[in-house]
Amino acid sequence: MAGEGLAPTDGLSEDRRELNEADSILALGGEGLRRLRGRVRRLVANDGITFEAENSAWNLDPIPLVVSAKEWNRLEAAMAQRARLLDALLTDLYGEQSVVSRGLLPPEMVYGHRGYLRGAHAAFTANVRALFLHSADLARLPGGEFAVITDHAQAPLGVGYALADRKVLSRAMPQLYQKAMPRPLSAFVQVMRVALASVAPGHISDPLVAILSPGPESPASFDHAFLASVLGYPLVESTDLTVRDGRLWMRALGKRLPIDVVVRFVDSAATDPLDQRSASRTGVAGLTEMARRGVVSIVNPVGCGVVENVALGSYLPQISRALIDEDLLLESVPGWWAGTSDGLSYISDHLPNLLLENIRTGESYVGSDLSRAQREELTQRIGSDDWQWCAQERPDYEREPIVTGAGGVSTAPVTLRLFSVAQRAGYTTMAGGFAYVPIEQSAGVTVPGIGAAKDIWVQADKRGEGTHPGAAGELPDSFPDLIAAQHGLPWEGVSSPRVLSDLFWLGRYAEHAEDTARLLNAVRERYQDYRFRPWLPGSGSLGVLVSALATVADSQSGASLVAADSVTDATADASFALAEMRSLTGDGERAGSLAYSVRHLESAARGVRDQLSVDTWMVLTGVREAISEFCEDESKDPVVMAAAHTAVLHGMLALAGLGAESMVRDPGWYLLDIGRRIERGLQLTRLIGASLTKQLAAAEERAVIESVLLACESSVMYRRRQHGVVRVAPMAELLVFDGSNPRSLIYQLERLQSDFAGLPEETVPVKVTRLITDLITHIRRADPSNLGATDEEGHRTVLRSLMHAIGTGLGELSEIVESSLLAPPVDMQPLWGSAERAEFPGGVTA
Repeated sequence: MAGEGLAPTDGLSEDRRELNEADSILALGGEGLRRLRGRVRRLVANDGITFEAENSAWNLDPIPLVVSAKEWNRLEAAMAQRARLLDALLTDLYGEQSVVSRGLLPPEMVYGHRGYLRGAHAAFTANVRALFLHSADLARLPGGEFAVITDHAQAPLGVGYALADRKVLSRAMPQLYQKAMPRPLSAFVQVMRVALASVAPGHISDPLVAILSPGPESPASFDHAFLASVLGYPLVESTDLTVRDGRLWMRALGKRLPIDVVVRFVDSAATDPLDQRSASRTGVAGLTEMARRGVVSIVNPVGCGVVENVALGSYLPQISRALIDEDLLLESVPGWWAGTSDGLSYISDHLPNLLLENIRTGESYVGSDLSRAQREELTQRIGSDDWQWCAQERPDYEREPIVTGAGGVSTAPVTLRLFSVAQRAGYTTMAGGFAYVPIEQSAGVTVPGIGAAKDIWVQADKRGEGTHPGAAGELPDSFPDLIAAQHGLPWEGVSSPRVLSDLFWLGRYAEHAEDTARLLNAVRERYQDYRFRPWLPGSGSLGVLVSALATVADSQSGASLVAADSVTDATADASFALAEMRSLTGDGERAGSLAYSVRHLESAARGVRDQLSVDTWMVLTGVREAISEFCEDESKDPVVMAAAHTAVLHGMLALAGLGAESMVRDPGWYLLDIGRRIERGLQLTRLIGASLTKQLAAAEERAVIESVLLACESSVMYRRRQHGVVRVAPMAELLVFDGSNPRSLIYQLERLQSDFAGLPEETVPVKVTRLITDLITHIRRADPSNLGATDEEGHRTVLRSLMHAIGTGLGELSEIVESSLLAPPVDMQPLWGSAERAEFPGGVTA
C-alpha cells in the first residue's frame, strides 16, 4: 500500500492538484495528519465498520479522492451506458443468444464460464432487469483517462461501505466537508429504494423487500447490514426464509410474512440448493422456482456472473454496436482469451506481466509472483485447456496520495468502484462510491483484497447535478405513489428463530459479562485487603470468593480454594487469586471469562447488526480495546486489570441502557430481556450457592456476605436497612425475596413472566408459563429466616436446596426457549452431500 514519500502535490496533474489543495488536508502537516487519521480510525471502530470474516477494522484513508464535475459527467454517462449494455447482453445470453450465433462472442467464453447457469434462463422475467445493481472497478491511467478493470453483477459489494465512509469523513473533518460540499449519496439510496419497489411482481403498492446475506461470517457482512439499515429493509439469511404454498415467506414469531423482492448477496450457484444442486447452506430451496413463476423478484437475477469475465472487455465494443447501437464510452483494461491463437500466443509470451484466471474454476494467478518452474507448468496447463483461461494486463495506475501510519504522505495505486441501479427510464449512478488500494490476487485466490479505502468526493456541477436522464437526485415523476405507499415491516419485524436466538444470547452474554465484572471487582477488593496482610481476620474469605468466582463463571480451573488456616496458606491464596482473576479477565479461550463473553457477545451482535443502534458498536469497541490493553500489559499491574473490569462494567451498563431506552418492545426485545433475566438469575443462584451454603468463621462470613452484596449491586440498600447487621438471612431476604430489588431472584422471575406475556400467546409453550409460576411459588413458600439456619455440620441445607431448585428451573427454562422459540424448523443439511464434496444423483461428483 505504501509508496515513496513525496511532497503533498508531487505526482499530481495540474488540474487535479488544484482540486486536492483546496483547504488542503495535506497542509495539516505530520502531527495534524496523525490526529486526523486517529480520529477516522476511532469513528470507524465506533461505527463497527469491519471487513473480512475475522472482523478486522475497515482501513479508511482520511484523504478523499476528488473527482471534478466535468470528469464526473463523463464517468456518469459511461457507467449508465455500460450498465445498459451489460443488461442487454445478459438478456440476450439468456434469451435469443444472438451474440453467440452471430460470432460476436465465442460460445466457450459463455457456456464454459462458471457464472453461466443454464437453469437461469426462465429466471429472467419481464418485470426485473437482467442487471439491476451494477458496479465497476475503474483504474485512472497516467494520461488521466479511465478504464474498466472488472464488472460486478453477481453480488456487487460496496454500497454500504460507500455510505459508511461518507458518514465517517463528514464527521472527521466537518469544516472541510462543508466547504467542499461533495455531491450527496443519500439521493442514490432513495432512488434504489423506489427502484426496488418498482420491480415487485404485479407492481404491488407496498412490497416487502428483503436483503439476503450469507450471514455474519461473510467478509462483507457489514456492507449488507448497513445497506439494509439505510434502506429500511430486513436483513435475512437462508434460515429466515422458506418456500411454502407457492410463495416465498419470511419467518416471524408464530407467523409467516410474504416476500416480494429479494436483493441477493449470495452467489448464483448457492442461491437455491435444490435448483443448482449446491452443497452451500446460504441459499433457499425453491427460491429460483418462485422467481420463474413470477411470484418473487430476485435482484440481481441468478446467472448474472457470466458478464464478470475479464476477457469480455475486448469484445464489448462490437457487442455495444450490435445490441444498443452505440460506441462504447468507457474502454476496458486490455484482456485476452486463450481460446484464440493470438490470445494464447500473447498470454504465453507475456505471462509474467499478466493477471491470469480460469473462467471455469475461478482460480487466479499473478504472473510476476510465480517462479520460472511455476510459469512453465501454468503455460502447459493453459495450452492443454486453452478455452478455460483468460488474462488481463496489469493496469498502470495513476497514484493517489494516502496518509501513512506515521502521519506522512505517500502514494499508492487506487481503484475506483462505482455503482449504478436500474430504473424504468434507465440507470442512475451513485454520485461517488469508494476507492481502494488493492491487495493483488495471489495464487489460488479468486477475490482481490482491499488494503485501504478512500471516499470519492464528486464536485457539484454549478450548471446542474446531472447531465443525463435518471441522474442521482432526480426521482422519476411516475413514482410518488410508490414512495407514499411504502409502510415497511409489520411491528413484529424480523423475528425468525435465527434472529431471536442471536438476541437471546446477546442478552445472556451481556449479563454474564456484567455480573462477572462486578464479582471480579468485589474479589479484587478483598485481594487488596489481604494480599499484604494475610493475618487480618477474615482473610480466608479470599479463597472462598475466588472459588465462587470460578463457579459463577462456570469455568472451574480444576483447583479449588478453601479457607486459609495460616498466614502461609493465605499468602498462597493471594497469589492464586491474582492468577485466577487475570485468567478470568483476559483468557479468551476460557469459557466464562470476560474476554470469552465479550467475543461471543460481539458475534451475536454481528448476527443482528441491522437491528441494533450504531452506539452499540461504540460501546463494544471500547470494551474490546480495554481487554486488549490488559492482555498486552506485560507489567501485570493490578491497576490495569482494574481498569479493564471497570471498562467492561461501564460498557455492559451502557448496552443495558440502550436496550432499555432505545429498543422497540417487539419480540426481539422480549427475547433479549428473557436472556438477560435468565442469566442474572443463574448467576445469583450460583454465587450464593458457591459462597454461603456452608457456615464460615464470623469474620470470613461477614466479608463474604459484603462481597456478595457488592457484586449484586445491593450493598447500599442492605446497609440502609440493616444498620450494620451482616447475616445470611437478611441478605437472602433482599437478594431472593424482595420484589422491589431489580437484582433479586423473585424480580427476575416476575420479569420473565411479564416478558413471555409480551410475546404472541400462541408461540409460548404452556410448560414455560407453568414452570415460571412454579419457581415463583417455590420462592414465596420459603421462609427467609430459615435460610440462615445450619445443620450439625455447618451446612445451610435449606438455602442450598432453594438455590439448586431455582437454578435448575432456570436452566430448564433456557432449554425450553432454545428448543421451541429459537430452534430452526429443521436440521439444515446439504441436499447434495457434504459441503466439501457434493454428490449428485447418478454418482456424479463435483
